[in-house]
Amino acid sequence: MKNLFLFSGLSFILAITAGTVGAQNNTASVKGKKVIVYTTADNTQLRLTASDTVGFKPLGQPLETQPCIFVDPLRKFQTLVGIGGAITDASAETYAKLSKEKQKEIIQKYYDPKYGIGYSLARTNIHSCDFSSGSYTYVDENDASLKSFSIAHDRQFRIPMIKQAIAQAGGKLTLYASPWSPPAWMKDNNNMLKGGKLLPKYYQSWANYYVKFIKAYEAEGIPVWGLTVQNEPMAIQTWESCIYTAEEERDFVKKYLGPTLQKSGMASKKLIAWDHNRDLLYQRASTILSDPEAAKYIWGIGFHWYESWTGGGNIYDNVRRVYESYPGKSLVFTEGCAESFKFADINNWKWGEKYGTSMINDFNNGTVAWTDWNILLDETGGPNHVGNFCFAPVHADTRTGELYYLSSYYYIGHFSKFIRPGAKRIVSSASRGQFLTTAFVNPDGKIAVVVMNASNDQIPYRLWIAGQAAEIVSLPHSIQTLVVE
Repeated sequence: MKNLFLFSGLSFILAITAGTVGAQNNTASVKGKKVIVYTTADNTQLRLTASDTVGFKPLGQPLETQPCIFVDPLRKFQTLVGIGGAITDASAETYAKLSKEKQKEIIQKYYDPKYGIGYSLARTNIHSCDFSSGSYTYVDENDASLKSFSIAHDRQFRIPMIKQAIAQAGGKLTLYASPWSPPAWMKDNNNMLKGGKLLPKYYQSWANYYVKFIKAYEAEGIPVWGLTVQNEPMAIQTWESCIYTAEEERDFVKKYLGPTLQKSGMASKKLIAWDHNRDLLYQRASTILSDPEAAKYIWGIGFHWYESWTGGGNIYDNVRRVYESYPGKSLVFTEGCAESFKFADINNWKWGEKYGTSMINDFNNGTVAWTDWNILLDETGGPNHVGNFCFAPVHADTRTGELYYLSSYYYIGHFSKFIRPGAKRIVSSASRGQFLTTAFVNPDGKIAVVVMNASNDQIPYRLWIAGQAAEIVSLPHSIQTLVVE
């Protein structure tokens, strides 16, 4: 018994020592490092501004009176694919109306990782959507064989803009595409608008259409990383739309789209289901992913944020439900914007806070990629052929050539500029309810911690990592990125 006691005591001491050494190793990982603070704040001139540089000091157990952001780099979760926005017809048409100088500015401000906010992800539409000047397709009427398929329409505005974005991003931009509706003659309502369903006799032709699109864009020198099955498949819209129940989407993927991509040598393309709001997210994901024959073709589940406009608020927990239930699949935020555009309201700070709130919650619930809607719109919130005018992070007054950067541009930039593709999310936990926070460790080892304060309070706080703390001040209605290097 005596020897057993000595052994147990020694084991206990060794365990404590090992824990202490581990803690010291963790402390050493930030000890001597600095924190560069970048700030955007309402009622100030701070816009992604390097506002402070602070060092770490030892701090053991924080007091309840010491607000903290606790970061644990050892707890790692999903890997970031990218952050960006959609290059639509509307964005490209607006872009084309600007001077070469302003065009260069927009592309640099969005896609340059040093002088801009480093967008690394893009979405685009397969033929027309609401943010086009009119409805169009890539084929002639009733051409089920798709012999007439041509993307000549896109070569005028959209393709040149995408190419410039790719070049500014360093030659690589993760691009995926989404259809809003099949051609009218493929649908039971004979209309690209107002919902309707894809006729079963055209399932194969429509699956072939995706392949044609990918091949055509890649022939233009634009790699297509992935595609979504259907934009908003449960919304009968006044613009281009098409309805699929969960079972219909599952079976279209399982029997047509998935096999067609595979037979065409495109099995590596990332196929994303749902592409609609968080409200029905789990029901759609579970219906499709519970079928092994459909699930094998699906890389991820996409979602939008517009459930909040129906009065139910943003249902962030539904993202987590899918993340927990289907860990082998990826979650992608595919679209979000502020609707009901009014030019007089472009300086409202709430737009940025809407984005910051969504991005932090979505990332903390397992999202691997986050895509804004139109990257650029004009002074009307368009062009849009059905009057569905919306806000974008940047608006151009095509009458004067002036550019307007909304708070949303800077809020998105606090993520896209400092959290790079390949980064892994780590734990970031706030001790105050006024804070929202998320954190990632980048491939180069730098830690980026985002801290958002939507309150009216100025709050001094500490960034705490393994017994070391850096003192920072959060301004009212602000967002900060803390880069540990």
